[in-house]
Amino acid sequence: MLSDTPKGNRMPKAARRELPHGLVASSVTPFKPDGSIDFPKLKPHIDWLIEERVAGISPLGSSGEFFAMESDQRKRLVEAVIEAIDGRVPSMVGTHHYSTKITVDLSKHAEKAGADSLLVVPPYYGLPTAEGVMDHYRRIADAVSIPVVMYHNTAGTNVDLGTAHMIKLFEEGVLAGVKMSHLMPDRMVELLQAGLKRATIYAGIDYVAFEGLSHGAHGWISAIPSLTPSRGVEMYEAIAKKGDLVTARKLWKKLAPLMRFVFQGSHISRNGPAPHWAAIMKTGLGMIGPDVGQPLAPSSPLDPENTRILAGLLKDLGYKVREPKRGKAK
Repeated sequence: MLSDTPKGNRMPKAARRELPHGLVASSVTPFKPDGSIDFPKLKPHIDWLIEERVAGISPLGSSGEFFAMESDQRKRLVEAVIEAIDGRVPSMVGTHHYSTKITVDLSKHAEKAGADSLLVVPPYYGLPTAEGVMDHYRRIADAVSIPVVMYHNTAGTNVDLGTAHMIKLFEEGVLAGVKMSHLMPDRMVELLQAGLKRATIYAGIDYVAFEGLSHGAHGWISAIPSLTPSRGVEMYEAIAKKGDLVTARKLWKKLAPLMRFVFQGSHISRNGPAPHWAAIMKTGLGMIGPDVGQPLAPSSPLDPENTRILAGLLKDLGYKVREPKRGKAK
């Protein structure tokens, strides 16, 4: 049973596993037309991501459509993904829920299934206090021995935990990392400049990836790392390993149009007609890698005109593009 207060005996961060540096792909969840998980399509997708040179795989992030799945589905999916990865790269499993009790249950299951770390958004929709959010993470950290990464996603949760709060959680040994998806780059830079020991900071949305990596972010988890990983790896290596900003700027100039296309409905023109990012992700992956099906409703499959535009963007990045399969998961 969940205790009323955090235990305060968390394992020191130094004793927890190291988090991956580089690109971590948010794997998608293939669904059948009836909305059930299409497990046979899962391993080919995981194999393709690894072939694209990702440093880690994160099932049940936003791209995994966790928000449309029941806990039992999510648990089966986690077990299947970890089996498919087979230790080739680290896994960072999404165990998000508003309920602390359910989040702890999902987190304990993920650790038992073999997850290397956890990725957790703050409790969404209910607008808990900052202290309530911090206690949410403390209880998760108390329940597991693997690293916990906060998915700082203000747009999707309406929770904007401040830098001082996050620093406190790092100092307490609660957090090992943060996926920073704030559109203000300095929020990530502020954490990077805080002098935290053993804190792994990821650029969590493509809009701030170039600046974040240039300031020393340890990795990148967003659409580009999940849809066209090998091209993102090129930019990450140019900045993080070679310090070659001239080359990195050229690479980003080629990647940026795809980034803007993916996020046009969520960050550019919310009130205008624009396709959903999940439909773009799955259609794109199905054109350059193994088929991964369509997103669950209420997301709709990508329309023919936007499919044509997406195909052109992928070709511009050097991918061989196939005609996508049509259909819609329920």
